[in-house]
Amino acid sequence: MGPLVQSPFIDFLNRHMEEINSYLVSFFLDQTDNADIDAYLYAPLKRYAENPGKRHRPLICMLAAQAVGGDFSSAISAAAAIEHFQSAALIHDDIADNGHLRRGKPCMHITEGEGIAINCGDLALSLVTGSVLDDPSLSDAMKIRLLHELVDMTTRTIEGQALDLGWVRDGRFDLTVDDYLCMATHKTAYYSGATPLACGAIIGGGSEEQIEALRSFGLDTGLAFQIQDDLLNLVGEKESRNKDFRSDITEGKRTLVAVHALGPEEHHDELVEILSSGTDDPEQLARAVEIFESCGSIEYAHAYSLELIARAKQTLAGIELDERCRSLFIAMADFFVERLN
Repeated sequence: MGPLVQSPFIDFLNRHMEEINSYLVSFFLDQTDNADIDAYLYAPLKRYAENPGKRHRPLICMLAAQAVGGDFSSAISAAAAIEHFQSAALIHDDIADNGHLRRGKPCMHITEGEGIAINCGDLALSLVTGSVLDDPSLSDAMKIRLLHELVDMTTRTIEGQALDLGWVRDGRFDLTVDDYLCMATHKTAYYSGATPLACGAIIGGGSEEQIEALRSFGLDTGLAFQIQDDLLNLVGEKESRNKDFRSDITEGKRTLVAVHALGPEEHHDELVEILSSGTDDPEQLARAVEIFESCGSIEYAHAYSLELIARAKQTLAGIELDERCRSLFIAMADFFVERLN
């Protein structure tokens, strides 16, 4: 086997990581003269921002602006808005799911307490609109259009979260693949792909055709990204070394894999029992994965994500874009589904 080749998309993210991180952290620096307000609000959010993921959401927003002929940095406030939303969603989601780790570190509600974490998430939510409203480089008309996009993104994500939480609360296992796709599209695909790309294209001066094509590309790739995340939690080699490996089973999450495996009657009752138990017993978690594999559910989910990526690439092929940016979007799509390899 030859040496591993770094994805061009990861190279792109790494090149711009410092730029976007510095900008995001700036929202929590020197915001107050009150030491207690800083200690209980801005400092925890600063620490949270300093433990980033790959930052693909804000950076594809900026890339979309460049792809339609605009300036890469012109979309940085909208990019920050989306990442602030991501922070708020994750902080609140970890509380709702009783999560323990986020990006390899204890969740904020564990280190700071639930009340402080909720409040920090609330401030991050306010920055979704605040970061755009305070950008002097954007016209008032542009700000209004972007805020419509961001409000819609927020609403769609909260709708998806309502389904996710409601199904767990009510012990719902009578779900179809279409139910899952509706939930995951709302909860993840809008803010992970569709809205970042649409906002970037709007700021870059893209045509309506370009904006809507990039939105569609983002919906498909964002959904594929979520499906792959669910698979990595179950069978990812790197993830298997993490403390939260297979935590989706412990939390009883209705992933595409789980919903597909619940269809056949053969293992339905046993799988419901495991998913309802809250177990973190490695043997029970392995048994659930064994059931997923015997039902062909892991293979099904992976194949579905590949179909989404193929459709996304077709969408992108039909519009005019800067060719370097187009190639990076294609590399992004490939990276999303190659993470299992």
